[in-house]
Amino acid sequence: MIKRIRVLFFGLFMAGIVAVACSSGESEEPKSLVVFGDLNWTSAQVQNRIAQFIVEKGYGYPTDVKLGATLPLMQGLTRGDTDVTMEVWLPNQDEVWESAQLDGSVLSVGQSLGNDWQSAFVIPAYLQEEYPDLDSIDDLRDDKFKDLFASAETGGKARLVSCVIGWSCEEVNAAQITGYGLEDDVHVVNPGDGSALNADLYGAYEKRDPWLGYQWGTNEPALVLDLVRLEEPAYSDECWFTTKACAYEDATVLIGVHKDLPAAAPDVVEMLRKWDFNIAIYKEVAAWQLDNPEATTADTALWWLNNNAGAWTGWVTAEAGEAILAALENDETADGWPEEG
Repeated sequence: MIKRIRVLFFGLFMAGIVAVACSSGESEEPKSLVVFGDLNWTSAQVQNRIAQFIVEKGYGYPTDVKLGATLPLMQGLTRGDTDVTMEVWLPNQDEVWESAQLDGSVLSVGQSLGNDWQSAFVIPAYLQEEYPDLDSIDDLRDDKFKDLFASAETGGKARLVSCVIGWSCEEVNAAQITGYGLEDDVHVVNPGDGSALNADLYGAYEKRDPWLGYQWGTNEPALVLDLVRLEEPAYSDECWFTTKACAYEDATVLIGVHKDLPAAAPDVVEMLRKWDFNIAIYKEVAAWQLDNPEATTADTALWWLNNNAGAWTGWVTAEAGEAILAALENDETADGWPEEG
């Protein structure tokens, strides 16, 4: 009888161990999905692809992206539809960003790219060499220069290729032109996407045609072409927050995350705090893309990760770094990368 009791007790004890082990395994929840706002320009998308690979392969989180323009994706970040925006451009987004910070829905975890110039009035250097007296936005009132930039659809006004539809700078640039009183002198063209903006400039540059428009320091043409910014009154807060009849302040580019991400993925946030994908790095990336026009942003991310371990390993833990290097060695891709044509 005692032997039977011992056997029964042992059986119950072992069953309990198995039950606890199974329960422990079942209670281990999968890691949270990390969604990146896929802003529709190259530097932001390259940073997203690199970050997605690191987050998936190094830290084991699934990732995804939501494609969109500046304003809707900022709204999505504040609502929690996305978790990370790799490029929050200030002062373009000052008002909405400050409002979101005040209500606690977002926070900055560091900088990406660093400080950068922006302008709504850029011309190719070869054009200023030909017209040395074209050096200021005020010169656009001159009939000679309006004729220089005019096209069939501008009604005698200077054609200005401005900001992409849906980006914050679309509204900023329009306000600048009004602030300068150039509505009767400048005809604004807003491209549908960043590729169209760049193609317009590249096409004119190749033929050495007149071109007037919007660029910023980390955009590919600004990194590889010789461009000149027309002179404008210096930036001041008083001007910028009223008429905007002054130059852009040099931009600060932040990494923004939704308020819930530090709790859901603290190791990812810690990695982003160490992120240092600066302008010097991106200039090399832009040059590589120019030499490899068929490469997708995913191809670019893999090229950069494979050739710059000395940079990105400083952002991650040793364990994550080993896992990422192994994934690169095995020619893996990130599951959350979107399909690219």
